This record gives sequence, structure tokens and C-alpha cells, in this order.
Amino acid sequence: MNLFFDLSLMIAGIGLFLLGTTFLEEALSKLAGRSFKVFLKEQTNNKLKAVASGAIVTAVLQSSSVVGLMVLAFVGSGVLAMQNALSVILGANIGTTLTSWIVATLGFKINIESLAYPIVGIFGIAMTLFPSEHKGFHWSKFMLGFGLLFIGLSFMKSGFEEVANGFDFAVLNNYSIIVFVLAGFVLTSLIQSSSATVAIILTALNSDAITLLAAMAMVLGSEVGTTIKLLIASVKGIAAKKRVAFGNFIYNTFIIVVVLIALKPINTFIIKVLAIQDDLLALVMFQSGINILGVIVFFPFITAFGKLLNNMFTEDSEYVKYIASVPSLAGGGLALDALEKETRRFMLIVIDFITSSFSDSASPPVGRKESDYKFKSVREKYDYLKQVHGEMHAYAIKLNSVGLNTNEQERLDRINSSIRNSMFAAKSVKDTHHDIDQFKNSSNDVKYQIYQHRSEELGKFYERLSGLLTKDDEYNAFEDMVDLYNTIQKGYTEELNNLYKEGIGHQLSDMEISTLINFNREVYNSYKAIVWAAKDILLTKNQAQYFGELPGFIR
Repeated sequence: MNLFFDLSLMIAGIGLFLLGTTFLEEALSKLAGRSFKVFLKEQTNNKLKAVASGAIVTAVLQSSSVVGLMVLAFVGSGVLAMQNALSVILGANIGTTLTSWIVATLGFKINIESLAYPIVGIFGIAMTLFPSEHKGFHWSKFMLGFGLLFIGLSFMKSGFEEVANGFDFAVLNNYSIIVFVLAGFVLTSLIQSSSATVAIILTALNSDAITLLAAMAMVLGSEVGTTIKLLIASVKGIAAKKRVAFGNFIYNTFIIVVVLIALKPINTFIIKVLAIQDDLLALVMFQSGINILGVIVFFPFITAFGKLLNNMFTEDSEYVKYIASVPSLAGGGLALDALEKETRRFMLIVIDFITSSFSDSASPPVGRKESDYKFKSVREKYDYLKQVHGEMHAYAIKLNSVGLNTNEQERLDRINSSIRNSMFAAKSVKDTHHDIDQFKNSSNDVKYQIYQHRSEELGKFYERLSGLLTKDDEYNAFEDMVDLYNTIQKGYTEELNNLYKEGIGHQLSDMEISTLINFNREVYNSYKAIVWAAKDILLTKNQAQYFGELPGFIR
């Protein structure tokens, strides 16, 4: 065989192995995702149980990254205290070594390909026969992933063996151990799977491409490389997420440095004292051992380490602007002014999200981090909205507890109403995204013209509303708001009449007409909600009450 083919076989094996682990993760997350989340949530009320639950869940899910991302989500929502979150991460480091044991004991000891090929064939076909949400689909995906994992390992093994026969790997012995540590770190950082990295290392070790000592060094590098995904996931998160992710990085780096110093004695201990002659088993024993030992040594210091991390990252929200600089405990007019300014900004972000939903180009919102926001997808913009909404809601709750007078309480109620209706306006449009994509990409001229008309109308409406929101506080927006309301009411009535015209009815199926009616209803619900939000901010109390007496237009 030629070198190009052998290298291609190795790369294909890595790709199949990664695809197999991805299928395993996705299938198990669907089959028992809630069960694992509930288990983690309920078994993390103390640090020892948190370590055990992290190890168990990771061993079953076969992915420390999935567990780590779950932990970040729990920390972000306040479900997990930081010290317990760190404990789960430590346990996950132990649990992820199960994959290495499976690969070392099954992948290289028996002819697993004879079982893997029929598994891939049978369950690959089964996946196409089940609906995507059926349990049979997810079980088939799980088994397919299991088969791909071992076929990928077989490809890597074959490729490495052929390359090893034609290349003198003895030259690698001249390199420093640090080079192998860096190789493991870079490889894991790139492919984002320590399990795949260890599988590659085991394959190279099985082919005598590297020594056991070099393989151990690469495993050390992979232990740090696997922390990069959590660091990336926490970059735009709250401070608590950054503390957990950075804490995981510091812990792994510290343990690896300590072990690296004593790597040669550890190597001798495993071979001579424990008398493990099989290099593959010696390597996975080393990986499991350093993770277990690390937890034992580090466990008593978790609380102190957590306190240290608390001082490293302070809460500085990238989502809110005005209320971030005014403590809710300030109470009274100052805090209410900040919350009202934040609400205006929030409405502008909602408007941007809605217009972005109908068009690929929309201007970024007013406020901080505009350059980052501009490049977010529509889905990411909605997540951003929910975070802003949550922080504003939490601020309003705290403000409500400081003791407001009657006028201040009434003002806070109106601001809360505006925040609530603004989010409802965004949610109504978010629920129509599937319909928007259907109309925008339809080959039916009537459906596409409806999309174009709706997009143009929506753009004009929100251009007018944005103009009102950015005017000076002294501007009397009452007549403009009434005109906007009447325009919406008239437009909705006209749209309903158009839907029942005979010409349109002949060009659309019954299901398409039903979809269009529901689509229009959601869009006009969104219009009404945003007008209701704006009137509580732009109008006086008496002017706003006028809108409560206007006839509704959603029937």
C-alpha cells in the first residue's frame, strides 16, 4: 500500500470514530437526557455525591464535554453551587476514562470488525425507517454510533500499522517529553474529543509508533486540551460559568504539571511494581490513575479553590447596559430611570430580532456589544433576548422589595408590563420562523408575494416605532401611537378579507390557507404586543389607559 492511502485510512478512521462518539452522545441525550439532568441536579447537594454523579453520568454518556456543558447550564441557572459544579467536573474526568478501557480491551484484543460491520448495516438501515423523534430511531443511532466507533478504530489501526512498517519512528525518541504533551494538547483542542485522542494514542502505541512514556505524555496533554471546549462555551456566559470553566482548566493544568515532573517514576511503577506488561492496559491504567489520584488530592481544597475563583471573575453582564451600573438597592427614581432606559433598549433589540426574522440584513441594536450582536444568527439573537429579559426581570423583583411609594410602584408596574409585552412580541414571531422560511423559499408565487408584502409592511411599521422610541422624552407620541394602532387593526382586517378571496383560494391548498391564517394571527399578535409595550413607556398614565378602551383586532 502507498503512504497516501495509509494516511487517508487513518484520517477516515478518526472521522468515523468522532462520528460514532457524536452519534452515541446525541442518541443517549435524547433517550435519557432528562433523566441524566435530573440525576445530576438531585445528586449534587454535596461535593462527594457530585464527584460520583459526574463520573457515573460521564461513563454512561461517554462524553465529559456533554456533562461539562450541562454543568455550565446548571450553574448559569443557579441550580448548582460553584463548588459542587467543580466536583461534578472532577468526577467527569474519571468517567471519561471508561471509553479508553473499552477501546484498549475490546478494540485491540478481539476482531470487533466482524460484529461492527453488520451492526452498522442493520442499524443504519433501521435509522432510515423510523421517524426522527421515534425511540427506535435513537436506539438505532446509538447502535450505529457504537459500530462506527469500532470501524473507525479498525481503520486507524490498519493505517498506523502500514505506516509503522515503512517509517522509522525511533527518531521520535530524540524529542523531549514536552513535545508529546503539546501534541496531545493540540490534537484534543482541534478535534474536541479526549476519547478520540486517546484512541489515536492507543493505536500508535499498539503499532509501536511511540513508546509508552511518550503515550503517557500525550495523554497528559489531552487532559488539558479537553478543557478548551468549556472555556469557549463560557466566554459569553455569566461570571459563574467562567469560574467553573477556568477552574477546570487550572485544575487539569496543575495536575498535569505535577504528574509530568514524576512521569518517569510513575512509568516505572506501573511496569515494575504493578507488573502490567501490556502497554495498552498500562496506558489506560495511567489515565484512570492520575484522574482518581487528582480527585483524592484536590478534593479537600475545593471550597477554598472556589472562593479564590469567586474573586477572579466579577459579575459584569454583557447583556444589559443601564441597570448594570445602577444597583437595584438604590431604589426610587434612579433605579426606575435605569430600568426604563433598559426597557427602551430592550424594545429596540426586540425590533431588530423581529426584522431580522424576515430579512437577512438588519441593523444592530442600540447599546453595548453591538459589534458582537450584529453577527449573531436569528436563533442566537433570541437567546440574547431571553438573557436580557431574565436579567431585567430579576432586577425588577429586587427593586420591588426595597419599598417604593405609590407613584413609583405604579411606574414599575407599567415598566414590567412593557418588558413582558416586548418579550411576547418576540416570542410570537419566533413561533412563526418555520412558516417564514416556508414562504420565503416557496416556488408558489402567491406564497412568496405574501412573504414579500408582509416583510415590506413589517419593515415600515417597525421603522416608525423605532423612530418614536428614539425621540426625546418630551415628545408627545400619543397621536402617533393611536395611528399605529389603527393601522394594525385595518391591516389585519384587510389581510383576512384577502385570504377569503376566490383567486387566492384557488392557488393555495386548504392546509396552506390554514397555515397562512395562523401565521397572520401570530404576526398581528406581535404587532399588538409591541404597541402595548410601547404605550407604557412612551405615554402618560392617562394616555396609556385610552388604549385599554380601544376595540381589539385579534379575533
